[in-house]
Amino acid sequence: MAREFGFAIIGCGLIADFHARAISELPGAKLVVVADKFEEPARRLARKFGCDWTCDWRDLLKRDDVRVVNVTTPSGTHADFAVAAARAKKHVICEKPLDITLPRVDRMIRAARENGVKLAGIFGSRFSEAAKTVKKAVDQGRFGRLTMGNAYVKWWRSQEYYDKGGWKGTAKLDGGGALMNQSIHAIDLLLWLMGPVRTVAAFKATLAHERIEVEDTAVASVCFANGALGGVFGATSAWPGFLKRIEISGDRGSAIFEEEDILFWDFLDKRPEDELVREKFAHGRSGAGGAADPAAISHEPHKRQIADFLEALRTGREPFVNGPEARKAVELILAIYRSAQKGRFVKLQG
Repeated sequence: MAREFGFAIIGCGLIADFHARAISELPGAKLVVVADKFEEPARRLARKFGCDWTCDWRDLLKRDDVRVVNVTTPSGTHADFAVAAARAKKHVICEKPLDITLPRVDRMIRAARENGVKLAGIFGSRFSEAAKTVKKAVDQGRFGRLTMGNAYVKWWRSQEYYDKGGWKGTAKLDGGGALMNQSIHAIDLLLWLMGPVRTVAAFKATLAHERIEVEDTAVASVCFANGALGGVFGATSAWPGFLKRIEISGDRGSAIFEEEDILFWDFLDKRPEDELVREKFAHGRSGAGGAADPAAISHEPHKRQIADFLEALRTGREPFVNGPEARKAVELILAIYRSAQKGRFVKLQG
């Protein structure tokens, strides 16, 4: 029988439900306790999933039956909870982004390393069959020399979304808007498939919303370390909202995918399995993908990633999206912001 790991969740907002559902469906995982500074959401989540609750998150760090802490609080607070959990010798799964500044992200990575625990950042899009199929082709060299990579997240969020969120749209807790909050999954995919970015040139604006401190529209041109060029397009200002889209091209092939669907798949070196790929991913399985409603997503990506985390705990390997991997998207987004603010090219380190 698989060893059981007790989980705790800090932060009982919308995304906590997805974590809780994923944990409840995985063998060897048990949701033990949830915490929130407000009693009502903590009670609600605990009642729904049959676990304990508390309004003092420090209490759960003292529990011997808690081995893993999932941090689902506002983005700009992630490091505070993650570092405390790591120092309490708890493994940590943190919602995206790891945090909103690189010093805070680095504190998290360092705390996990120094305390011998594992840290993962939630990037469930990497676990989709479509993304994994494209990644396999990249690794096999089927695209030839990579020449272009683009990420499109043309989503819609109402004014009500920002007004009722409390922290959403604030510089202090959201850290950014359409890029840091919504487009970060696509940006992570782009980096995973194309490799690191060395230079960016960007623009950002707030065009469709009021009373927010962050961008709802942003575009960036990027130059990858391998010489390829590309772009990032992120918005919460594009009504009615469209599925996130990734386009990868090289001198020997191209692929385009939206969420779980591969829309284009062709290479100079034809293989029998190519037609199977086209057939497998041609059935419109993606649904809404959160393009207009943040609740209109599946918990399956969280489930796949938490399953990977459990396997990492059992085998001693690193989680597939560990701290340093999850850091990369934050680094690029912050570079895009600097470029837009300063009106010049920005070079990334590394």
